[in-house]
Amino acid sequence: MSLSEHRYALAVHWTGNLGEGTTSYRGYSRDHDVIIPGLPVLQGSADPTFHGDRERYNPEQLLLAALAQCHLLSYLHVAVKHGVVVTAYRDEASGLMRLNRDGSGQFERVTLRPRVTVADAGHVELAARLHHEANQVCFIARSVNFPVEHEPETVLA
Repeated sequence: MSLSEHRYALAVHWTGNLGEGTTSYRGYSRDHDVIIPGLPVLQGSADPTFHGDRERYNPEQLLLAALAQCHLLSYLHVAVKHGVVVTAYRDEASGLMRLNRDGSGQFERVTLRPRVTVADAGHVELAARLHHEANQVCFIARSVNFPVEHEPETVLA
């Protein structure tokens, strides 16, 4: 495998057969496990709106989490590259998904609201501008077909 290729694998096991499989829409659970060797099992389900378990992660939450995590990691990378010392980072992300009449749906947009703390007052403006560059290098943001918007806040430590 070349250094420019990275492959990922996991297993998803449906655990929601309540005894009769999918004989009816409400007759089965949406529960499943996401299994990645060497990591804790991630317990998933559908969004509660779609008969899922609110105590488990749903795919929509995980997509939002993947975008927020990717932006964080990309932002830290570009901060180092530009000599900006980040001492804290917190994001309050949200996403809008719309359902269609045919039962399908899609995300229309995601908004990330990172609050970044920097060590040097002279880097506050640069730190705010780096979110654009981070978005350009974020693998996940580059892979989705909806806008990933940013409402950053930069503060001095």
